[in-house]
Amino acid sequence: MAITNNVTELIFTGLFQDPEVQRACFVVFLPVYLATVVGNGLIVLTVNVSKSLRSPMYFFLSYLSLVEITYSSTVVPKFMTDLLAKIKTISLEGCVAQIFFFHFFGVTEILLLVVMAYDRYVAICKPLQYMNIMSRQLCHVLVAGSWLGGFFHSIIQILITVQLPFCGPNVIDHYFCDLQPLFKLACTDTFVEGVIVLANSGLIALCSFLILVSSYIIILVNLRNHSAEGRRKALSTCASHITVVLLFFGPAIFLYMRPSSTFTEDKLVAVFYTVVTPMLNPIIYTLRNAEVKIAMRRLWGKKNLGME
Repeated sequence: MAITNNVTELIFTGLFQDPEVQRACFVVFLPVYLATVVGNGLIVLTVNVSKSLRSPMYFFLSYLSLVEITYSSTVVPKFMTDLLAKIKTISLEGCVAQIFFFHFFGVTEILLLVVMAYDRYVAICKPLQYMNIMSRQLCHVLVAGSWLGGFFHSIIQILITVQLPFCGPNVIDHYFCDLQPLFKLACTDTFVEGVIVLANSGLIALCSFLILVSSYIIILVNLRNHSAEGRRKALSTCASHITVVLLFFGPAIFLYMRPSSTFTEDKLVAVFYTVVTPMLNPIIYTLRNAEVKIAMRRLWGKKNLGME
């Protein structure tokens, strides 16, 4: 698989060493993961079933929720089973696969957030041209572009990784496979690879974040020309987007836009964006959006009537 591999299996140090603490983490994180899958799955179902949620904003939201499920599922199920295991192992091939899907879905989510910001920009700054600009065809192209962007980003990460020789040790100081912890196990200098990863991951996150911030500043400036009711509705929608953006980009920029380290805090930050943030997104979007809440009530109302 790589140039010279004496290592075929890797061992995670995990989040904590104490078995009691690990069991407590399992009890806490299991309902969080289930809430992530059910909450985001409910948004996907509601948007696809409800005729009132046919606008591009909800089209993008359903794909964002789908990505949240897959992104979290790349790490959390393995992490959960490892919390109950004495020795936490993964094959080298499985580790590379986890890195691929983790970065694939992560960057796809970043690009979808940028697309959603563009959608809000057009809706607020060019309301009369909105439906012409945000056609169904363009929406599909933007979503497909987000998936392709994530795929190409991840392929670059994997091409870097598979060329590294791993001849021991085989212990990763983390609870899942990521590039920097894996690079520390390579029996060669990985400075160049580290710089490429920094450029590929960190700059994508930083540039996307700057684009998002700029777009929302333009939106806020344009809101001055709207009525009080229009401003209130627009600010309510944008507040949900901005909250999700900060929750996602804050930890990502913290981890990828600085030199590699052995900070224990890195693991806790990683828990936040792999376990907690995907659960918060459906809560943020549904609590602040009356249309989604009404559509969900209708959906459940129909199901209950059908059961009766």
